Amino acid sequence: MTDQPHQNLRVLITGAASGLGAALARAWEERGADVLRTDRAEAEGILPLDITSDGDWVAARDHVERTWGGLDVLVNNAGIAGGGRLDVAGIDEWQRLVDINLLGAVRGTATFTPVFKRQGSGRIVNIASLAGLVHPAGMAGYNATKAAVVALTETTGHELAAHGVSAHAVCPSYFRTNLMAAVEGRDAALQTVMTKLVEDSPTSADDIAAAVLAGIDAGTELIVPDDAARAAYQLKLGDRAAYDAVMRAQARKLDAVAE
Repeated sequence: MTDQPHQNLRVLITGAASGLGAALARAWEERGADVLRTDRAEAEGILPLDITSDGDWVAARDHVERTWGGLDVLVNNAGIAGGGRLDVAGIDEWQRLVDINLLGAVRGTATFTPVFKRQGSGRIVNIASLAGLVHPAGMAGYNATKAAVVALTETTGHELAAHGVSAHAVCPSYFRTNLMAAVEGRDAALQTVMTKLVEDSPTSADDIAAAVLAGIDAGTELIVPDDAARAAYQLKLGDRAAYDAVMRAQARKLDAVAE
């Protein structure tokens, strides 16, 4: 971060028991930050926090204020994979994605905004996805929630800038993590395709975490942290016809997997 060192930063990370959340925690700790790891899963060194629970968020804020007296960085990382083709995924799947991927970040942001305003400083880091910028077929629910997180982040940055608070959206492509282990949904074909993309990715959670910290250091508000994500996003921005052709070809491949 350009105006404050990593050392002695007070950082709260959701979904920090594993995956990218754990990698982000390690990266900040290696730089001397104080990190509060939170997660719905119970584990040693983890503060229990179900991001769909207003009461858990209030308890987390109370813990932070008692322990640290404030917070420098809120990382809304916890989320789930999911989605499904439009005639396969049910409304219950959409509702679960919205409540966790979108409203989890909304709850965290709303809970800690008064703290940041009172301090006159802070960072809000929302882990979205390349799916928030580039929208593959078969993933409408996931795409929609991650695009909403990008919009939430931009709005937050505008709204809180006068209070010394910045907001950063992180939009990685597929990287190796345990995200698919807990995936739920009716579209088995999509799960097969997504699992292979995750397993075959050359990028690790630690790679993404390092790029996230570098982006925050640089003051970047939209962090696209890996080569695959940057190439896909640039294709959409630079050659929409070619981008559409790629996306529609992927849709045909998904249908073929399902046959």
